[in-house]
Amino acid sequence: MRESGVVASKGPAGRARPVRLGPRAVAALVLISAVGVAAFGWPLLADGGSGLARAHAGVAPWLFAGLLPLLVGVVVATIADAGMDAKAVAMLGVLAAVGAALRPLGAGTAGLEPMFFLMVLSGRVLGPGFGFVLGAVTMFASALLTGGVGPWMPYQMLSMAWFTMGAGLLPGPGRLRGRGELLMLAAYGAAASFAYGTAMNLQGWVLALPEGSSGIAFHAGEPVHENLVRFAAYCLATSMGWDLGRAALTVVLTLTIGSTVLKALRRATRRAAFEAQVTFEGDEKPYPGHSGVRRPTGATSHTTPASSPAGVAEGPRSARGDLG
Repeated sequence: MRESGVVASKGPAGRARPVRLGPRAVAALVLISAVGVAAFGWPLLADGGSGLARAHAGVAPWLFAGLLPLLVGVVVATIADAGMDAKAVAMLGVLAAVGAALRPLGAGTAGLEPMFFLMVLSGRVLGPGFGFVLGAVTMFASALLTGGVGPWMPYQMLSMAWFTMGAGLLPGPGRLRGRGELLMLAAYGAAASFAYGTAMNLQGWVLALPEGSSGIAFHAGEPVHENLVRFAAYCLATSMGWDLGRAALTVVLTLTIGSTVLKALRRATRRAAFEAQVTFEGDEKPYPGHSGVRRPTGATSHTTPASSPAGVAEGPRSARGDLG
């Protein structure tokens, strides 16, 4: 698109580029991730006590209250660093709505959740910062849609945000295409599906079984490595099949229709022209004698004027650089 000698660049060969992650967005992501890691893992480092489970459950409202402004901070920092505009925010809303609508389709049966497939591809195309916010907002919207609001919701939002951000951090976003890219995304989707389930297990493990009731229950105050062994046994016993179904569906959808969805996402990103750079084309200069004023671009007379402005030599139109 050209206007007054200015063109908007969309990257090499017209390819859509992920939204750039600037220093302020990185700082915001590091902060929110540090808060999330502390919220998930603090029971492993806490002293024993009968009130630990209740305290862990009471963290959720505070985590949710802190998560929303931090997410807004990530969006604001990304807008400031990358120059995102209303089109980017609108695309975020559309993708979040589609992801929220996909979640009930599997009804949670055996871990079959097609929204994970869309989150992988969206994070790949739109970048880690955009992906982080998209994952969290999508999980929040789906919880409202399905009635899944509870103490687990802020943990789900964080886990899905990390899941989508990881896809945006994969190598070769501007070079790798075709079958190789799909295989990489499928492998990531499988591994990240298990990682998502593991993170959510860590959140629910403290509450699922009474402390010390069995060999796979959480033992408050025990050494960290011993609790991690019990946690691994808990994951194998309770959620391995669920996570396997999620990973398998993500791989199948990525390899079958992933190419089509990637093309659609990249086409939408190119048309939105996120982070378009302004460059000058040609050697056009301001009209001599009128510094700072753009020359008229409308039709001009073909007759030679009786007198010329000071500093403008008489001659053919082409010699004066007048493109008419």
